[in-house]
Amino acid sequence: MSIGSGIATGKIILMGEHAVVYGEPAIAFPFAGAKVQVEIAESTANTLISSYFHGLLQDVPVHMENVKELLLRLQQDFQTGPFQTTIVSTIPSERGMGSSAAVAVALTRAFFDWIHHAYQKEELMQYVDFSEKIAHGNPSGIDAAAASGHDAIYFVKGQAITSFPLTIDGYLVVADTGIKGQTREAVKSVAQLFDTNSSLAHQAIQQLGQETNRAKQAIINNQLVALGQAMNQAHQALQSLGVSNTRLDHLVATARQHGAFGAKLTGGGRGGCLIVLTDTKEAAETISHILLSEGARATWMQGLGVYEHV
Repeated sequence: MSIGSGIATGKIILMGEHAVVYGEPAIAFPFAGAKVQVEIAESTANTLISSYFHGLLQDVPVHMENVKELLLRLQQDFQTGPFQTTIVSTIPSERGMGSSAAVAVALTRAFFDWIHHAYQKEELMQYVDFSEKIAHGNPSGIDAAAASGHDAIYFVKGQAITSFPLTIDGYLVVADTGIKGQTREAVKSVAQLFDTNSSLAHQAIQQLGQETNRAKQAIINNQLVALGQAMNQAHQALQSLGVSNTRLDHLVATARQHGAFGAKLTGGGRGGCLIVLTDTKEAAETISHILLSEGARATWMQGLGVYEHV
């Protein structure tokens, strides 16, 4: 029996979260440390097997509506019979790591593999965007672009997404605080800060944009120290915007105290994840263990200059 398989990675926002809302640049990239793997095989009925749901596709819970609608659209467009879909993911949900986009990419790749359909990236992205609009309403496209590619993504609101190679000789640790990210609340609080302390808000947003551009040049020029400094300055700006919290600040400080080149929150903040830059795999492993002992829920690692393509 033919089995189709598809893989996609999570994504990490390296720099520019929150500032991107106000026209400053952001950098994101695919994170191979956390992945989604999907298998599709012929079946007597449309069924789904995942850690969240196991049963008939028509009975999936509301929060998986995007998965159901994507699979049904693929089935309709390509006129296939019923199939069973199995999703295995190591990407935590609601942690700013692009879980829904990665699932959509892996699902579509698996479906195309199952029916032996040769596709261009544009066709893949049409289906991923369809799913993301159901999941998020008006997605920026960063998650989908990062989950489906290998390069770093440079994004400015209202402009085309561009990419550049992620080639810097270092390692990145992603650590989960164990607290669900509060993106919506954090975005709202930044908007309120513009009303109550406009100069502080403008200064922090502008600095985040400057640090993002410094980070891009540091990556292109393989300057690990400069990238770490940009990350540290960005976290300070995010703190002044009020989007960090005690747990994030403690883990960021802990990482720096134990030799990290840089550390900052990633994503919406008020929880979620932080990222840590080191020069060696050994240093990344050491800091990972320390962060776990200090309250992090889970950690992942990825080599940057030695990116593991999927």
